[in-house]
Amino acid sequence: MDEEYDVVVLGTGLKECILSGLLSVDGLKVLHMDRNDYYGGESTSLNLIQLWKRFRGNDKPPAHLGSSRDYNVDMIPKFMMANGTLVRVLIHTDVTKYLYFKAVDGSFVYNKGKVHKVPATDMEALKSPLMGIFEKRRARKFFIYVQDYNETDPKTHDGMDLTRVTTRELIAKYGLDDNTVDFIGHALALHRDDRYLDEPALETVKRMKLYAESLARFQGGSPYIYPLYGLGELPQAFARLSAVYGGTYMLNKPECKVEFNEVGQVLGVTSEGETAKCKKVVCDPSYLPNKVKKVGRVARAIAIMSHPIPNTNESHSVQVILPQKQLGRKSDMYLFCCSYSHNVAPKGKFIAFVSTEAETDHPETELKAGIDLLGPVDEIFFDIYDRYEPVNEPTLDNCFISTSYDATTHFESTVLDVLNMYTMITGKVLDLSVDLSAASAAEE
Repeated sequence: MDEEYDVVVLGTGLKECILSGLLSVDGLKVLHMDRNDYYGGESTSLNLIQLWKRFRGNDKPPAHLGSSRDYNVDMIPKFMMANGTLVRVLIHTDVTKYLYFKAVDGSFVYNKGKVHKVPATDMEALKSPLMGIFEKRRARKFFIYVQDYNETDPKTHDGMDLTRVTTRELIAKYGLDDNTVDFIGHALALHRDDRYLDEPALETVKRMKLYAESLARFQGGSPYIYPLYGLGELPQAFARLSAVYGGTYMLNKPECKVEFNEVGQVLGVTSEGETAKCKKVVCDPSYLPNKVKKVGRVARAIAIMSHPIPNTNESHSVQVILPQKQLGRKSDMYLFCCSYSHNVAPKGKFIAFVSTEAETDHPETELKAGIDLLGPVDEIFFDIYDRYEPVNEPTLDNCFISTSYDATTHFESTVLDVLNMYTMITGKVLDLSVDLSAASAAEE
């Protein structure tokens, strides 16, 4: 370990693993360490015994739940948009050869106390019970505008410059009501709050197009995909990739103390009396606690069930978004469900998550709207964790710290953090023009 590296990466969470993979592929010499004896950090995947140990101490899981090793319960579950940025990053590094993806069955939105399929095209808008007959026609026109919109072809812009026109103004032009705007903004464009309404409309239109293109890609009921055996497969796939490029992975390295010179720049990382010298350190907030600040908390519930979420068309994997307005909250709530069809639980078992940005200290009460949609549960666990953001100046100290994972159940915000960090570390923008067919879904 006493040698020199371009970058030392601390923590094997998803963000750190992706960065370590990207930097290795770029030809940098990377050492990747973790204080834990397992991959994944905060975003690890637990079997049943580990899950019990984490939330129930010394209790043993009941036998009727089946074999512990048939469970892969992701602590930070997030679906991937089939044509989204993360999938492009995975293809760019060629890590997809170690992973099998499977389409997610359903994408739903909560509206006026009920769960509805998210309409993504003009034809679906006409069929959706979310809207009355006249609103359907208006929504259909808007969907057609979005589907036909091409940034480089002014003929498709209908005389509007979407880098200037706000989302609110664009929507007003089509006369859509608040209810429709709610599901378009939160369940299709995946905005986390309502700030987007006063921002340029281009971003929202692009996000809607990404949703529709991803949906068309696997012809499933949703635009999302998820790896078989869960996200725990990703860090391990990146560890393999890193090895191919000469990177080194070390688990179970206690302390991992970052060393600085007299002007506060990184010199290296010390563990067990040995120091790996390096020019830059990449890590999650837990490795440099004095360079981050707490910015919020995520409340979540993890449930094991013996049935799919009701009213989701018997979906074996599904996301339901509960927009903030529908709940009288300041932030959206997310429902994630996966099952034996993605090999994350034994046959007949389903794992559901409910998560949101915490606004109180009582996750049980705060998450009630989401938990009420689950139906009967075999077991349920509650948890609140803090979210951190870096406050250091990487140009001065050469420390590149990721932000904690948010409450969303999709990857769009997570991967943007990774790309921003990549640019800060390397000074270049990652080329994401890749052949998307390289990440095909696993065959049934």
